[in-house]
Amino acid sequence: MKVKGVNLGNWLVLEKWMSPALFAGTTAEDEYYLPRQLSKEVYEARIKIHRSEYITERDFVTIKSMGMEAVRIPVPYFIFGDREPFIGCIEELDKAFNWAEAYGLQILIDLHTAPLGQNGFDNGGICGVCKWSKHPEEIEFVLSVLERLAERYGERKGLWGIEVINEPVTENMWETMKVPERYPAVDPELAEGSGPVTLDFLRGFYKDAYDRIRKYMPEEKYVVIHDGFELKAWKGYMQEEKYKNVVLDTHQYLMVAEANGCEQTMEGYLNYIREHFQKDIQ
Repeated sequence: MKVKGVNLGNWLVLEKWMSPALFAGTTAEDEYYLPRQLSKEVYEARIKIHRSEYITERDFVTIKSMGMEAVRIPVPYFIFGDREPFIGCIEELDKAFNWAEAYGLQILIDLHTAPLGQNGFDNGGICGVCKWSKHPEEIEFVLSVLERLAERYGERKGLWGIEVINEPVTENMWETMKVPERYPAVDPELAEGSGPVTLDFLRGFYKDAYDRIRKYMPEEKYVVIHDGFELKAWKGYMQEEKYKNVVLDTHQYLMVAEANGCEQTMEGYLNYIREHFQKDIQ
């Protein structure tokens, strides 16, 4: 099965490199610090205008006209508006479902950020901080968000599935990316204790998330799990009869291949893929 789709980044989860004007007048590099460096009035105005203009119904018409079948929509952990000082965005996701269903598209909801960070990347919401998996109360909060999303949209015609969490960084990628150096933390005290998410944690968390989601989402809809940049670690995982329509998401970045010695040519990249993944593909 192939699904042709597009990711709607920087709409409900901000990435500064896509819309630097949103961060004007601040030194913020991520979404965590933006509302902490702007007045409440300015922050709310910028966010509301951005969300109303960046993606509109017209975009869904265009996406459909290009032959696409689905859209992946990154959403933040504060989507329901219960984590100050952030502004929730559940109404925008409601609109997206209405548009998708009107034009025959489906939506993959992607929980893109976690409180205290699941990767330390700017697109994880806070640079240089990766402690979410070490805080039981925040793990439970993320599970509750997934459950609420499944309850709200599980029966919608426009739902393709739910992605549990985007790009949790496990041990090898933490070292390869040199996360603390690439994404220096603004507050060293807040970043203290940061480190990679373990595969053992992810294996347990994904099963917990599956159970919480499936309470409200039918088996024909998909539960998507990210490989934590360790594609080979998931062979045989979640193969028990109870797990239905689980999809493994892998993000193959050229920059990661280059960091591991891949030549900066197409031939070099193809050789790298054959060497590292051909057996898994077969």
